Amino acid sequence: MFKAFCLTAALFAVFAVTPELTAQQSKTGPPAPVPPQILAARKVFVSNAGGASFGTVFTEIVFDGGPDRIYNQFYAAMKGWGRYEIVASPADADLVLKVSWLLTDTGLKLPVLGKLEVEVIDPKTTITLWSFDEYVRGAVLLSNRDKNFDRAMNTTVDRMKKLVELPTSAAASPAQ
Repeated sequence: MFKAFCLTAALFAVFAVTPELTAQQSKTGPPAPVPPQILAARKVFVSNAGGASFGTVFTEIVFDGGPDRIYNQFYAAMKGWGRYEIVASPADADLVLKVSWLLTDTGLKLPVLGKLEVEVIDPKTTITLWSFDEYVRGAVLLSNRDKNFDRAMNTTVDRMKKLVELPTSAAASPAQ
């Protein structure tokens, strides 16, 4: 009798959860297409949108590298990747990669120092085609804050790589 009760309870739990799982899966559907400008781009202009100062907060250095660290580090990552030719003018670019830094708080009681942002912009229309945001965790030691910043930068660059290196079937427009 007890085994039958446990089996019934287990089956009820499975059937109760199954419609919810199916509903969640159907809401996401197939991945939306990546804008073709992003996939076709060969030349980019990296724009330093600045943001909050890296300098000092309450006489404490937030990160090493000065106020242009985000720009310098992102520029070096894009150049090192080798996928794009980095050009000196937005007029010569297929895409503008606008990088910025904000001192912020997630509101989740996490020790966050700020947010690294990259916007992928079509220079012909000035429309943002895609954006990447990564929060940088805070830390007591400067060396750990720097590691956390590097981790957020690497995650941002990796996300961009995954976006443009999608298999062609996933990047194609959905059937009409």
